[in-house]
Amino acid sequence: MSPDIRLWNDNTVVSVSALTRAINAHLEELFPRVWVSGEISNFARAASGHWYFSLKDEAAQLRCVMFRMRAQKVAFMPREGDHIEVCGRVTMYEPRGECQLNAEQLRRTGAGRLYEAFMALKQRLENEGLFDVAKKRALPVYPRAIGVVTSLAAAALCDVLTTLARRAPHLPVIVYPAPVQGAGSAAQLAAMVECANRRAEVDVLIVCRGGGSLEDLWAFNEEALVRAIAASALPVISGVGHQTDFTLVDFAADVRAPTPTGAAEQVSAPRAQLLRALSDLHMRQRRVQQRLHERRAQQLDWLARRLISPVERLAQQRSDLRQQALRFSAALKRQQAGRCAQIREYAARCTALSPQQTLARGYAVLLDPYSKCALRTPAALSSGKRVRVHLAQGCTEVGITDPQPCASLF
Repeated sequence: MSPDIRLWNDNTVVSVSALTRAINAHLEELFPRVWVSGEISNFARAASGHWYFSLKDEAAQLRCVMFRMRAQKVAFMPREGDHIEVCGRVTMYEPRGECQLNAEQLRRTGAGRLYEAFMALKQRLENEGLFDVAKKRALPVYPRAIGVVTSLAAAALCDVLTTLARRAPHLPVIVYPAPVQGAGSAAQLAAMVECANRRAEVDVLIVCRGGGSLEDLWAFNEEALVRAIAASALPVISGVGHQTDFTLVDFAADVRAPTPTGAAEQVSAPRAQLLRALSDLHMRQRRVQQRLHERRAQQLDWLARRLISPVERLAQQRSDLRQQALRFSAALKRQQAGRCAQIREYAARCTALSPQQTLARGYAVLLDPYSKCALRTPAALSSGKRVRVHLAQGCTEVGITDPQPCASLF
């Protein structure tokens, strides 16, 4: 129990531990929870996972401790010389009689205000649809050229160029230089993104820089750069900072890579892989061409068997013509013989029906010698009348002496 210092007077004698407990109790009452800013020094990470360090400024320093359960929730590893803000309780470490800050939260200097600005801008741009997943485009599988927007002095550029030279040395790389930190850097980065789109000389754009604090990466949270990337006609991949670093550029880009090296790997298929794929395609093409050649050769053989030379064709046509002539001649003869037989039949019929044949059967024709008309009734005959009688073998004139009608012979 902490002693009640209200009962102490000038003659009260207390132990060292009692005094330190009393100081500790009053410190906790006076400073229940406080944010303190300063520079880290004497940072040490114990085997238990606890952090021990001093927080100092130009005039003073304060011992700090952050226990493992709290330290595990910090998003970065503090380093000597970092400017940070610590939230904790002021206590007395009784075994050594030292005042210390028992840290509960830790953030980089200004990170709270920057983070609030980050979240506010992210929410506003997200509401406008700049981060809409449906608008994201796939990166080209086989780009013809790659653009890189970063600083010429950035280590990230070296990482990207080294990775591309190792994986895809055949790909041309165009660098659009701009500062990645400091005043006006976001505007210059945005101008380079727009320049790459105007020139249209690459198929994909890498926007990258190395890791750093929230302040170091702040250019990649500026609205001008975020809008330029969202409006880019070229697919954009972001490779800003380390895997744990997130910027608004990551949300606006079509693809986010954990590091600049990862961005270079995602836009470049390995040369060996491409050569193997090309070899496979070449073999497939050869097989297809071989099958096509064999199929065409079979068609050619089939057509060759059907093909007749002009001499053979003329000989065949002459033979066909002779056959046609023979068939025509035979048909003509058959037709002529039929016509002759028909004529003979008609002639026989005509002969059988001719008057001469009738006379030859014993009939005679009586004609008036003057009118040459046939006499067909006995009334046309009179005594003393002369008539011409035609017989089968000639004719003669006779005179009628006494015509007598008689009955018919038939």
